[in-house]
Amino acid sequence: MSKKGYESDGRSAFKDLTARNADEHFIKAQLVCKIDALLKERALKQVEAADLFGIRQPDVSKMLRGELRQFSVERLLRFLVALDQDVEILVKPHRDSKNGPALQVSE
Repeated sequence: MSKKGYESDGRSAFKDLTARNADEHFIKAQLVCKIDALLKERALKQVEAADLFGIRQPDVSKMLRGELRQFSVERLLRFLVALDQDVEILVKPHRDSKNGPALQVSE
């Protein structure tokens, strides 16, 4: 046990906190981080992003604040495509004996 009183596998705070659907929450958070970085890189305002994504500005604000209940992984992937990103999904056999199979976002 660490001095902080908890241990982390380094993969996901959601898993560490035993949240339901931890992998899904973690993937959504990673996708939103990428969306946020792209919006900042392009200096897009929330109103402009909302128009691009076909949603309302308050929903963009919720998404960027981490309120992700109303956003499916598929919907977040479509936002990345709207931001001119290629999205590739790779499925491969699990080979890590230390950790179980996992979902992850790679660049």
